[in-house]
Amino acid sequence: MTLSAALYTSLLCIMFGANAVAIKISLTGLGVFTTAFIRFSIAVVIIFCWAKMTGQQISLQKGQMRHLWIVGLIFAVQLSMFYGGLSRTYASRGALIINLLPFFVLFLAHFFIPGDRFTIRKLIGILLAFIGVSFMFLADRQITSNLRSGDLMILFTALIWSCNTIYVKRIISNYDPIQIVFYPMLIALPFFLFEAILWDIPMVSRINYSILASLFFQGVVVASFGFIAWNHLLKKYGATSLHSFVFVMPISGVTLSGLILGEPLTANLFLALGFICIGIIVVNLKAKTQVPIVSMGKNN
Repeated sequence: MTLSAALYTSLLCIMFGANAVAIKISLTGLGVFTTAFIRFSIAVVIIFCWAKMTGQQISLQKGQMRHLWIVGLIFAVQLSMFYGGLSRTYASRGALIINLLPFFVLFLAHFFIPGDRFTIRKLIGILLAFIGVSFMFLADRQITSNLRSGDLMILFTALIWSCNTIYVKRIISNYDPIQIVFYPMLIALPFFLFEAILWDIPMVSRINYSILASLFFQGVVVASFGFIAWNHLLKKYGATSLHSFVFVMPISGVTLSGLILGEPLTANLFLALGFICIGIIVVNLKAKTQVPIVSMGKNN
């Protein structure tokens, strides 16, 4: 990977990590599920237009929709849980907990993906990450029950997301990557709208430039441009090269949460951040196999 490509990948990871901050900003004036509906409506339109302009294969063959319905329904559940969890907890904590996703995937892949076996290096990385998160759950006595419930919702989101990622890895060879992202978003939209009508009271309480900018960032920059750019790099450099940069995501999420939202950055939070980042680095250190997959975690 060239220096410019490495800087480009780092920038993408910073943007992905900042997404939790953008979601928190939009929740100051929009309902939880209203935000999700608007964000992915924007992303669906942009990705569809981009696919048509570039000649990407977006139409499906007979029998393919069945698998995408499964992915789409799980996607709706995991994003509903993620947005609901962020509405209760800090963006910094959410950004750390959701980055347990790759560790859950590593664990499940051992049992469900042929040839993707546990190694000592992977086991050490997983243990480091979970030790880090334990600092947040066990040491912060001043954390309210509302924050803890949000933390647990995001932890459950990471687990569901990992199951979805494993399922996608098993079926990915039969699909174009854009189909795996576009159709689950499209399937999830009516569920987000139904949830918004049912539970977001009000759906819109206020609109300002910050909220509009946060929606633009979530829908255009992350869910649309981020997907296109990440998959371009994925095809060119492979998953191993790109995933060695993912430790930037939790650092970005925690740092920007403190700078932009003014959230408390405690010693326990930095301990958790350190352990999770080291765990990610250990897992990706000297990786020998490149398996190009489309990770739904990049659209969180």
